[in-house]
Amino acid sequence: MANELKFHDLSARHYGVTESISGAYAEAACVCLDRHHAPDVDFAVEDTGKSSIAKASWASPVDARVLSAWNNVTDTTENGAYGLALAAVECSRGLVAIRRAETLTGADYYVNTPDAPVDDLEASFRLEVSGMESGDETAIKARLRQKIAQTEKGKSNLPALACVVAFHALKICTAEAA
Repeated sequence: MANELKFHDLSARHYGVTESISGAYAEAACVCLDRHHAPDVDFAVEDTGKSSIAKASWASPVDARVLSAWNNVTDTTENGAYGLALAAVECSRGLVAIRRAETLTGADYYVNTPDAPVDDLEASFRLEVSGMESGDETAIKARLRQKIAQTEKGKSNLPALACVVAFHALKICTAEAA
């Protein structure tokens, strides 16, 4: 049985994601998924050498108002990727977003276990997220290498994860920076 990518209600489990942001990420992810697929789909989830399958579910077709609100492909892909990446690291590693990362840290979020103190980042990971509307395995791996390099240049001594969400390919790849 496949795991579930719980991207619709992130705010219920991720301290660093409010209800409004959670809803926006879910809407964007649904638009991205609806461009290429019908519900429900299985994502191949790779995390530092471990592979699994995780199911993504959404109501399709996305209505005209939502499509109008998310008419910018770049913004939609980026925001949809945040939602699915957070759901993926929760599913594969049991980590949740505790805070949005500052500019120049080389990452988008700080993630940790659900019981970790939200005001102490010392045991957290930085999470860098990237979304791809399309691309083959070679492009996905190249983007993952770029994102790992970005985390390594960030102004932070915390360990980092990079995550690439490829909507058309139905693949989510996560790797730890060296």
